[in-house]
Amino acid sequence: MADKTLDQITAEGAVYFIFGATGDLARRKLFPALYSLYREGKLGERFAIVGLARRPRTAEQFRDDVYESIQEFCRYKPNEVQAWREFAERFTYHSLDIGNVDGFRELKATTEELEARYEIPGNRLFYLALAPELFGTVSRNLRDGGMLESGGWHRLVIEKPFGYDYPSAGSLNEEIRHVFREDEVFRIDHYLGKEMVQNIEVIRFANAFFEPLWNNNHIANVQITLAETVGVEERGAYYNKSGALRDMVQNHMLQMLTMIAMEPPSRLDPEDIRDEKVKVLRSLRGFSTPDEVRERVVRGQYTEGEQKGKPIKGYRNEDSVPADSATETFFAARLFVDNFRWAGVPFYVRTGKRLPVKSTEIVIEFKNVPNNVLFASKQQLQPNLLVIRVNPMEGIYIKFNAKKPGNDMTVQPVAMEFCQSCQVGINTPEAYERLIFDAGRGDSTYFTRWDELAAAWQLVDPIAAAWRESADDLTFYPGGAWGPQQAHGLLEEDGYFWWPVNGQDEDNVIWVSNTGK
Repeated sequence: MADKTLDQITAEGAVYFIFGATGDLARRKLFPALYSLYREGKLGERFAIVGLARRPRTAEQFRDDVYESIQEFCRYKPNEVQAWREFAERFTYHSLDIGNVDGFRELKATTEELEARYEIPGNRLFYLALAPELFGTVSRNLRDGGMLESGGWHRLVIEKPFGYDYPSAGSLNEEIRHVFREDEVFRIDHYLGKEMVQNIEVIRFANAFFEPLWNNNHIANVQITLAETVGVEERGAYYNKSGALRDMVQNHMLQMLTMIAMEPPSRLDPEDIRDEKVKVLRSLRGFSTPDEVRERVVRGQYTEGEQKGKPIKGYRNEDSVPADSATETFFAARLFVDNFRWAGVPFYVRTGKRLPVKSTEIVIEFKNVPNNVLFASKQQLQPNLLVIRVNPMEGIYIKFNAKKPGNDMTVQPVAMEFCQSCQVGINTPEAYERLIFDAGRGDSTYFTRWDELAAAWQLVDPIAAAWRESADDLTFYPGGAWGPQQAHGLLEEDGYFWWPVNGQDEDNVIWVSNTGK
């Protein structure tokens, strides 16, 4: 295997158990991901997939459900009859009451039959697409029902949320660790499976003209935006307990921040990479008092507004949301990484619902040239930008200054862009494909380790505690706007502003790009 490229490597033969197989996550993400991996040969020849849920279904009914899922959501369609049939044969459905250990003993017998039929060497991957409060029960019954007695490896893949705060996350972790070792637990944050998030390491560490500038001598600030146009929709009851802080900041946004701020790892080894990410989280300046929270954090909630000419209702009018809810649908903060590389550089983060556009972008703004020197003495020069576009467009965008064509020495901004999403014929894997493939290979690089998770909770818990004391700092913004005005004030205090996302500021920029602009 050592001489194979990554595209040629396959996961080891294993049985994949999907708990919650009749749920929305399995339908939209997991089944399509498994089919894509199969079509690309990354599951190998020796595998089987067992769907597990409480409701009774025949194997044929379950396969029909999987077919519809793949037809609607997969980048590969099941129109190649032979390929689909071979894949569908590997699917089995097993009705299971996860609170009944006897059901796990029956599952063990089914599993051993599958392993004998497909020559699978006892490797078992358990994907828990379930509510977190069920993780401990499933883990114990996997052990007590004999499901961990095979001769191969055993891996547990679990979805967020990993607790509600640091104490609850610690309790959940203890339950799981009574059964599985830390190196057997794969905590998914699907943002770490996104193409451009994984590309951050390559951009930084494979280009000689970036890494020497990647410090507080040359970078003025970093801006991370995760904007959603949707409201809470049918998730009102869940979201009202979570809010933007727990739903987006504690996981996705802090993960992107660590990728930007981490030191170069000594090796491309999963533990070395995750060690560096933990160091960033431990270096983040905390919030010791409620006053510090109010100074550096803005929370907002959307009210009635308008998007694309259509009226939208406010958060408190959404289904299952109390009329007096103080839950934040918008979060913005000024964060600092207090180490030698980043001392003094503000990291601005913002996320929210009912914002004008759907976009996830990371903007690195470089320090400008000295004022009143050379060209800056006569013109207002714009700072250089490096923009990493994560979603929905994937790519890298660089803005710098150049001479405007003509007889005078007018300087104008010029943009160069690599737009991965624009390339004809590219079929980029979905995040869940990468992560399931990595879990099958035992590569934990893009999964969250416990100490990483603990450090993230320890940063956000004081924010949540300050908010519980008083809702006086809750601000409001009309749906369809870029959050409350106070979020802009965070940057204005430092002499900066939020850079528009999705290229909305490019009216006066000359493009040199593979997009044809």
